[in-house]
Amino acid sequence: MLGIAGPIAYLTGNLTAGDRHMLRALALSTCLAFPITLSAESGDAEALIETMQLQEMVDIMRAEGLDYGEELGADGARGPGWMQVVDRIYDAERMMATMETTFTAALGDTDMGPMLEFFRSDDGQEVIALELSAREAMMDEAVEEAAREAFRVVEDTDDARLAQIDDFVAANDLIESNVVGALNANIVFFRGMADGGASDLTEDQIFANAWAQEEETRADTREWVYGFLLMAYRPLADDVLDTYTELSDTEAGDALNQALFAGFNAMYEEISYALGVAMARQAQVQEL
Repeated sequence: MLGIAGPIAYLTGNLTAGDRHMLRALALSTCLAFPITLSAESGDAEALIETMQLQEMVDIMRAEGLDYGEELGADGARGPGWMQVVDRIYDAERMMATMETTFTAALGDTDMGPMLEFFRSDDGQEVIALELSAREAMMDEAVEEAAREAFRVVEDTDDARLAQIDDFVAANDLIESNVVGALNANIVFFRGMADGGASDLTEDQIFANAWAQEEETRADTREWVYGFLLMAYRPLADDVLDTYTELSDTEAGDALNQALFAGFNAMYEEISYALGVAMARQAQVQEL
């Protein structure tokens, strides 16, 4: 769910409607640190990471992940020390390292001048601030549900702002790209469970189980994305949102969007695998 403003609209909430908390956890962090090797063309990448406040976004993701970990252990299903495991998995420095390395490599030497000009402007900074604020607010389940309900109210109407959001979502391919990322994370999670000794599913079964959730995941993804964007951009002037959408259709905008998906999908899959292994090991401890 990334718009070119950053990964704030990157979906961290759904494998299926019933597994919302699990996907939130899967999307948030990383278990392995990668060395950050920046190329000669990485200046734009570094500038974008700072200007788009991606570290602040990662900090919100860590907070979401810790909340999820507490919920997961609240029913006693996890053994002693579970939150220490969660805390190690949701390490903000490693999360940022994975995102930054993959993002920088994916961006390559594409000229990001137009993107930097926008995000450094007052309008661009307003977009980023609104996204961060909305993302933090949606940690509250009541706020998330209210955002979803606000979308349901205007869905299939001729609401002018909804039409703008339609264009923005289409320009950034926010639904399908997030669905694929979510299902891939689910696959990696079950690989982690298998490697941890808590599942004997074959690779074919893992793929089949994940993709059986495709349509439900797509529906839930759409509701989350639209609810989030309608809430986040409510104060944004129409012309600013139009400019933002137009930038998404440029070569630089497309390259940035793809790089953001690459960076956060890397985090997605690492957290999926880490949680799968950790949960498998906790289950084995509980059985002893």
